[in-house]
Amino acid sequence: MPETPEQPAIEVSHLVKTYAGVTAVNDISFTVPRGEIIGFLGPNGAGKSTTMRILTGYLPATSGKVSICGFRVSDEPDAVKRRIGYMPENNPLPEDMRVSEYLYFRGRLKEVPRRKLGSRIDEVLELCDLKRVRHKIIGKLSKGFRQRVGIAESVLAEPPVIIMDEPTIGLDPHQILIVRDLIASLRGRMTVLISSHILPEIEMTCDRVLIINQGRIVAQGTPAELRREVLGQSAYEIDAAGPMGSLPFVLGSIVPGLSVASEGPPDDLGFRKIKLKTISDEDAGEATARSAGRDRPWRTCSWRRREGAGTRWRRTRRTGGAHEALLHDIRA
Repeated sequence: MPETPEQPAIEVSHLVKTYAGVTAVNDISFTVPRGEIIGFLGPNGAGKSTTMRILTGYLPATSGKVSICGFRVSDEPDAVKRRIGYMPENNPLPEDMRVSEYLYFRGRLKEVPRRKLGSRIDEVLELCDLKRVRHKIIGKLSKGFRQRVGIAESVLAEPPVIIMDEPTIGLDPHQILIVRDLIASLRGRMTVLISSHILPEIEMTCDRVLIINQGRIVAQGTPAELRREVLGQSAYEIDAAGPMGSLPFVLGSIVPGLSVASEGPPDDLGFRKIKLKTISDEDAGEATARSAGRDRPWRTCSWRRREGAGTRWRRTRRTGGAHEALLHDIRA
């Protein structure tokens, strides 16, 4: 089948993978448009790595259809591998080679022409901030630099699809920020599929998220959509004093959709604890506090925001372990 720009970068339809009677991937389907960064989120053992290995042609599927840029993985594995840059979870690298030597070796395996390879290596060294270690032995590099070498190798031949399995695992916070920015820089140029079991890593980088648990996709959407689905509406708790009868009308005029959920009795200074709810994803705190401090007949002394108050565990029990892991990371 000829490749066309209109074709999705990744198409997965009813994918199943079993090992000795155990189902690791259970009838999953999804599509990834070109240029999108998509996150695969789920607990360890959910089926993320198995799915990625099938996408790259390293594992055969038991059943189902997988296509990369219009090429069936099962029928045209060589064409598929030419269009994929793959960084596996353990990122195996030869410890006795220098960074530039390794990239040259991998570039030749990936059929990058000799006349272009030198300049292309310089480009990825700059992109991944590896120029200062280009002549160092890989075995003597830190974990963060090794991860960046793996990313450099995956993008070296400029494939249209990049697949990274846990690219930030084992990194310190500073290294995570560097890798996160590096992945984000690929948006629009390449289609990127990354896996993780840590919500913030996916949320800060990806355009869309697939949550997988026990081999099934249990939810998908943008990070904001999934927060709403899992956690429910944002909620606020304020301490306010003044005539409360006008408060619902004032709140609605400041931030559409903001309303009073409940209010407590006044304390010795006349302040009440008032719980608010909103249908908006935007932070309503600053606008409300600014308005209350000027010309409103009531005043506030504190403002707290909580997401999904009172809805967390009811929703979690309904959707399973992947959402429990996701909620744990949000609260952390």
